[in-house]
Amino acid sequence: MGSYRTANLDEIAAKQWPHWIPVRHFFGIDAFGVNAYRAKAGATAVPEHDETASDHIELFYVASGNATFTVDGEEFAAPAGTFVYIEDPATKRAAQANVDDTVVVAMGSLRGKPYEVLGWDTQYLEGDE
Repeated sequence: MGSYRTANLDEIAAKQWPHWIPVRHFFGIDAFGVNAYRAKAGATAVPEHDETASDHIELFYVASGNATFTVDGEEFAAPAGTFVYIEDPATKRAAQANVDDTVVVAMGSLRGKPYEVLGWDTQYLEGDE
């Protein structure tokens, strides 16, 4: 294997949940968390959550389409090319797709500490080939 690998979103998408793209698992990344979500218009692009349990900060990138983010109750437009950085792990966040094939990439890790694979993304892939 060389010093890099490439993959298309469609190659990475989980068979059970084609809206979920387990990037970290696919590449075996253990330095930071990274996944992506693909959604149709009106569907959830990022499920509502906070990172209180993991204490992670998160950075979202709208890679394609257009989403509406809700962060601590405040809604705002996030067209393709938008980054959304959530510094406080306790902050509630979610996103809804406004157009088909909206893709949001989510990256997260602990501030100032080594990343630990939490395993939630791997458990969802059990039985996936």
